[in-house]
Amino acid sequence: MNAGTLFAGVLFGSIGMAYMIYGKKQQKFKVMLSGLGLCIIPYFISNLLFLYLICIAITALPFIFRD
Repeated sequence: MNAGTLFAGVLFGSIGMAYMIYGKKQQKFKVMLSGLGLCIIPYFISNLLFLYLICIAITALPFIFRD
């Protein structure tokens, strides 16, 4: 683990936590699931480029698939 993956984990983990809190308050399951994914994915991906690409895609999913 280097500084880049650590920074990405903290960044996307905090975005994921915000998504989970928002999804729980608004009772939106898709947003909560995206938040959970953002909190968990950085633990399993060590390549920095793929980590950023996947996390940016997961971050955009609630905006793409709105109710």
